[in-house]
Amino acid sequence: MARAYELLAPANNKDVAISAINSGADAVYIGYKLFGARSQAGNSLEDIVEVVNYAHIFRVKVYITLNTLLYDKELPEAVKIINKLSKIGVDGIILQDMGLLEQKLPPVPLIASTQCHNNEIRKIKFLENTGFSRVILPRELSLSEIREISKETNAELESFVQGALCVSYSGQCYMSYYLGGRSANRGECAQPCRKQYTLKTKSGKIIAKDKYLLSLKDFNLSERLEDLINAGITSFKIEGRLKNEGYVKNVVLYYRKKLDEVLRKKGLKKSSVGRIETDFEPDLNKTFNRGFTEFFIDERNKEIPTIDYPNALGEYIGKIKKVYKNYFELENNPLNNADGVCFFDNFNNLKGVHINKTEGNKVYPLTTEGIKEGIKLFRTTDKRFEDKLNSAKIKRYIDVELKIRSLDNNLMFILSDSEDNSAVLLVKNGFEEAKDREKSVLSIKTSFSKLKDTEFEVKNITEKLDIMPFIPVSTINRIRKELVERLREIRKKNYPASLSKPLKKAEYPIKELDFRGNVINKSAKEFYEKRGVKINETGAESGTNLRGKPVMTTKYCLRYQFGLCKKLNPAGVKEELVLIEKSGKEFSLKFDCRNCYMEIVPCD
Repeated sequence: MARAYELLAPANNKDVAISAINSGADAVYIGYKLFGARSQAGNSLEDIVEVVNYAHIFRVKVYITLNTLLYDKELPEAVKIINKLSKIGVDGIILQDMGLLEQKLPPVPLIASTQCHNNEIRKIKFLENTGFSRVILPRELSLSEIREISKETNAELESFVQGALCVSYSGQCYMSYYLGGRSANRGECAQPCRKQYTLKTKSGKIIAKDKYLLSLKDFNLSERLEDLINAGITSFKIEGRLKNEGYVKNVVLYYRKKLDEVLRKKGLKKSSVGRIETDFEPDLNKTFNRGFTEFFIDERNKEIPTIDYPNALGEYIGKIKKVYKNYFELENNPLNNADGVCFFDNFNNLKGVHINKTEGNKVYPLTTEGIKEGIKLFRTTDKRFEDKLNSAKIKRYIDVELKIRSLDNNLMFILSDSEDNSAVLLVKNGFEEAKDREKSVLSIKTSFSKLKDTEFEVKNITEKLDIMPFIPVSTINRIRKELVERLREIRKKNYPASLSKPLKKAEYPIKELDFRGNVINKSAKEFYEKRGVKINETGAESGTNLRGKPVMTTKYCLRYQFGLCKKLNPAGVKEELVLIEKSGKEFSLKFDCRNCYMEIVPCD
């Protein structure tokens, strides 16, 4: 079968999921109220049922995030949840904890979360051979690495393309747990990467003071979709299960347009059906972002972090021309009343301010404190854009065709879609002949144009009748409603269910695991031991002492960032580097220059 390509959208809740579907998503991922790796984005089974039923109309898939590490006492409940989700027809379960594979699971496709640290071919082949249908790749991989992985596996490969970036390899960050007991692997990350740090040498030389040294820009591969397809990616994932509905609508509409252009060019198809109609023009720069980066998709570069700020910077507006008592002037003012702007003050701190009103090039902010002539201004909130987004008309339709034929003494109405689903209704032809054939056909077309209140739109009506009958409008409306209900039922019956793979006992490529194997329950331990693995240490969340152990492993390198890379600058600083958190906690930095990654290790 030819591959179909999938735009995968996040959903915080039912309403966001439906907006994502209407905006063009081919699949959505959403969390149940337990074990979903986002403690603030849980949903009831009833809401998930609604999402599944609506999504499947358009052949949109629904994946459930069940990707936290689980304690022994939680495993039975997790299995019950998976059984419930399987019964309502979800299309896949995203997992991290291998202990679940030691349980009796229903036949539902399994997806290996990026939290599994799927960073090399050996691990991905293991996951495929074990029975995972899909593997979610780390954000850190380059195109060449993705290409090599794709050559060696038949598993579906999913890649992030948009959204916030974790500085650590997913599943390998224990910093939040170490600092405050909130585990990223349990869906409770406190985001220590968005805090200020000081970087110094062990002898005390300050390299950077009170900077957001671990905060990264947002991922944006919207211009690299064709490259990703060529490398073997079939699912393009937008990050953001904590994002609001407006963000999801804007980003999904934007990527739908970009991906469709690539698919048309290459003669490929998307995995869902339905045509999007909207009066809204999406713009990635208008919604929350910290600036954009393509991360390591090509090669290591210095345009990755947001060292001076951890939050959204927004779009660049221009430099302030002149400042007065209660307003300032811009050369060409694009700002609107109620916009939000930000700027860096004299101390290089990011400050934000609300715009009360604008008059020509004059801008009246809530306060002019800190605003100086010549500073760069950025817009964080575009009120006019937000209003357009909130009022946007976005609708998804399945194109159908209506045929009217004579059959013996009956009229046969056939409503068909592009997937060879047809609803047929026979109506006894006891009608009088229409005096005006064209007017009678128009009456039918007018009635069926009301399908636009449903998920269907009639794009073509043909009639082959010896005698055109006069059919009362009320009868035509009844026929229309009955045909739509029949077609819905047929489409529901013919939904192509996602097929699971049988679970097998493949050999794990690593023979010993320490706490970074994330084993915190007996079943996970049994899973690995059956595959010849020795568990030297249980996971951090089981109470393992993290002193002297790496609490973060990252491809992002502070040595490289500050021009101290030994490969590029052998004469640079050779001392050990120390990272100091605002509270005073110190971490030593360890560098594996051969494999190009950095580890952060507590000093105490």
